[in-house]
Amino acid sequence: MGVMEKMRNSTASILWILIFSFGVLWVLADTQVFDALAVGPRNLGTVNGDEISLDEYNQRVSFYTDQFSQQTGRSMSPEMRAMYENQAWEDLVAARLIEQQIAELGITVTDSELMNMVTGDNPAPFIRQQFQQEDGTIDRIALRAAIEAPENSEIWMMIEQQLRENRRQEKLNNFISSGMQVSSLDIRNEYVRANSFADIEFVRFPFSEVLNDEITITDDELRRYYRNNSSRFQRSETYRFRFVSWDKTPTSQDTTNTIQEVQDLIPAFEDAVNDSLFVLRYQSVIPYRGSFVAIDDIREEYRPVIDLEIGEVSEVVMIGGDPHAFKKIDQRGNEIKFAVLSYRVEADPIATIDRLAERAEEFQFYASSDGFEGEAERRELEIREATATKDNPFIPGLGASQQTLRALENLRVNRISDPIELDDVFIVAQLLEKTPEGTRPFEEVRSQVENAVRTQKRKEVMANRVREMLQTNQDLESLAAASEKEIQAASDLRMNGSTIPGAGRELNVIGAIFEMEPGQTSGAIEGENAVFVVRVTGLDKADPANMTTADRSEIRNRLEQEKFMAFNEVFIDRLREGASISDNRRQILR
Repeated sequence: MGVMEKMRNSTASILWILIFSFGVLWVLADTQVFDALAVGPRNLGTVNGDEISLDEYNQRVSFYTDQFSQQTGRSMSPEMRAMYENQAWEDLVAARLIEQQIAELGITVTDSELMNMVTGDNPAPFIRQQFQQEDGTIDRIALRAAIEAPENSEIWMMIEQQLRENRRQEKLNNFISSGMQVSSLDIRNEYVRANSFADIEFVRFPFSEVLNDEITITDDELRRYYRNNSSRFQRSETYRFRFVSWDKTPTSQDTTNTIQEVQDLIPAFEDAVNDSLFVLRYQSVIPYRGSFVAIDDIREEYRPVIDLEIGEVSEVVMIGGDPHAFKKIDQRGNEIKFAVLSYRVEADPIATIDRLAERAEEFQFYASSDGFEGEAERRELEIREATATKDNPFIPGLGASQQTLRALENLRVNRISDPIELDDVFIVAQLLEKTPEGTRPFEEVRSQVENAVRTQKRKEVMANRVREMLQTNQDLESLAAASEKEIQAASDLRMNGSTIPGAGRELNVIGAIFEMEPGQTSGAIEGENAVFVVRVTGLDKADPANMTTADRSEIRNRLEQEKFMAFNEVFIDRLREGASISDNRRQILR
């Protein structure tokens, strides 16, 4: 039953609805309410009042799209485009926040600074790139002529604006870096940590050796742990939904069409003089290599090329479900140079994809009026359920899907989405439940709390057990004999290391080792996975007096870079937290 037939069967009801609607529209016509509604948002969004226009958003998306096509020779999948669209928005928001921060700090670039960047002794990299001579000097005559040429006036305005913005950004980076100076003590401590080593012997008592029946856990202890560690049980906004799907797997006709495409190109491939250009122009998924390959090294699937004459092209060969044609370009003894023309078999965008899109649209139309479950049953579609989490595009059962996440964020409970095109399927989803962010209920995380408390008690039991054993077995040998364990050894442990060979990641234990003296035996040291008793057999602590100027410079640069990168990771997030960001993409782009 088509959409029009459905409407014909409902003519009586629709007629009365239309009569009532026209009456309402007549009353509202003079109130100018429609003028206000028609205007809607005037921009894609704002960041603290600064507008983000649709044009600059489209330019950024186009930049990503063109870059992707140039690098891969392919068009973007729907999901890949959605990812880049979201990245374009995030880039523009970040740019606004940085511009506002620069303005707030009062960072400016004077006209004299700008002039120095163009005509000074050390011009900006862009100017140097355009006007540098072979001897490394700037061609001042050409530069002056380019500046004074009337036809270049608009271009120079754009260049100057870009240079000014680059300089402001550079000043901001310098401002940030100035607050992240690395002290001499920082350098000294890093040198000692990187160049101090220890040899140890140890006995290890894993927490897992404490049995469950040795531990008693009360409900009060669980709830106390839950209250005191509520930050561990936070959740983002989550969406429980169900969906039906239509597979975009290419049909047999799609396969036939792709084979015919390759077949039709064989004569031109055979006549091609520049095989590299031919393969690139016709966007073969197998790039041109241009090198000779020993016959014995040619892949089994590619071996049809061996029996060809030079300049001859093979018939179409199916490899991995995709059509291939091989051209022998040259032969040198036991080596062959050849080219491959191959296309991936993909669903036809009209005959296959549009047909599936139409099915999804029809399902969405009927499901919205007749019910999701009933319509799925009528069409014999399998209903599947899934849960998604805000800001996490990976959805179990669907994979990474920014589009699905965006649709769920904008849906109300029980509403049905428009068709969503993913890389391999179309889906239509119905939101069943939207859970706000916050601390997860105790009963929901009870098992996690119990595991955490159990692990904590295991540590306490094992630590007490080892301390009791140490009272009567104070050296490592007697402790190992009493506990029926082996003494393990590790050499050249670095102070800034994180793992102990044979024992795993144990930062606390390594830290304790370098507080000890050679020959000393420790008490019970609680690690991540076990209790350790350690004896230091050798200790070589670095002397900062041996640090060279080169060492000092390398450490300073590395620490400054680490600090700057760590700051950058949270810089934009911190600016976002205090910003007023309006996102109108849903209204503008739909």
